[in-house]
Amino acid sequence: MQMHFNFVWLRDHCFSPSSYNATTHQRNLDTMTIDPSIRPETAAVEDGHLVLTWPDKHVSKYSLSWLLENSYEKKKQSLVQPRIIWNADIYRKANVPTARWDKFMSCDEELKNFLQSYLLYGIAFVSDVPTTVEATEAVSQRISLIRETTYGRVWSFTSDFSRGDTAYSQLALDRHTDTSYFQEPCGIQVFHCLKHEGTGGKTLLVDGFYAAEKLRQRSPENFELLTHVLIGHDYIEKTGDHQNHMTGTGPLLSVYPWNKEMFQIRYNNYDRSAINTVPHDIVQRWYVAHRELTTELRCPENELWVKLSPGTVVFIDNWRILHGREAFTGVRQMCGCYLTRDDVLSKARRFGLQA
Repeated sequence: MQMHFNFVWLRDHCFSPSSYNATTHQRNLDTMTIDPSIRPETAAVEDGHLVLTWPDKHVSKYSLSWLLENSYEKKKQSLVQPRIIWNADIYRKANVPTARWDKFMSCDEELKNFLQSYLLYGIAFVSDVPTTVEATEAVSQRISLIRETTYGRVWSFTSDFSRGDTAYSQLALDRHTDTSYFQEPCGIQVFHCLKHEGTGGKTLLVDGFYAAEKLRQRSPENFELLTHVLIGHDYIEKTGDHQNHMTGTGPLLSVYPWNKEMFQIRYNNYDRSAINTVPHDIVQRWYVAHRELTTELRCPENELWVKLSPGTVVFIDNWRILHGREAFTGVRQMCGCYLTRDDVLSKARRFGLQA
């Protein structure tokens, strides 16, 4: 593989003690002090390292393996996070293991296996969890920090319309991602059904990345459009003590620009606000692209329906997996929370997982 490195980039990435603090893993060098026209006086390869001597006699050494790993040429061919995208049949045939409460709370290997399943499939389950808010909080904190929002830290709710959201009802909910109206939507959604005395209420899970990749294969121009057009979302609440107006803006689909790998879907038809940031000649094209994506998201073979029984907690990647539910009757007590995405991924990396 042929690699190209800029001289300023090389000086900026020097790992000598004066340029880099190996204890804190932070740069010491002030990048502004580098001459934009800098060039090394000498260059040599010695014992698997590129050795450069700069005009001020400073010497920089870079292992060839590090240069390869951090070259643009390698980066654009590599995945940031390996995933297995799925429809319902693919997921069922995978027989993804469910973690068990006792082992999950005490065994790091069980936690690592859980995180690997979560990274690959975007969903993971823990069974035999005590049916209390406190146990739900504990199992969530085993994975990450809890992200407090306007809904609280750990929430427990029934279908009493206590908040200005259709989630607080017995109505069916179509597939969607949560908190699309945040500038940074919540990373992980946690659900635990504590009690249900009635019928219905199955949870719907759809891999948004699977649907989006189908769109990319069939209509690459429409996929591309959905990655560029920024759309607003609103949450407006005026119920009792809860007075909120939140807005978030972003594309429906987000990809890394260097390798076109998808890393987020922001899809919520309930909370999408007025489309007023798109030129007139693009609006019709956006609706066509949105319709194609929605058709794929609503394809029956892409729908994984699960009945959340008391004691089973599901963790959902809110940047990838859309969730919904069927209508239900009777008393249904749910609890859950949001987790910070950065801390989940950090914990996975501590176990040596690619995230």
